[in-house]
Amino acid sequence: MTDRFEGRKDKGATAVEYGLLVGLIAVVIIGAVIALGGTLDGLFTDVDSQLDGATGVGG
Repeated sequence: MTDRFEGRKDKGATAVEYGLLVGLIAVVIIGAVIALGGTLDGLFTDVDSQLDGATGVGG
């Protein structure tokens, strides 16, 4: 079986495209974490305070 990229001149371009896709996905993930970070922090703070109130344990 021959290599499917044999004779193609765009091997490097394919690698660069995959690299750009990975970079774009990373930027989207970082953006989502930044956008949702405050909301999640508030949610966990509320849960923590409710758990402290339910068990009577001070924090």
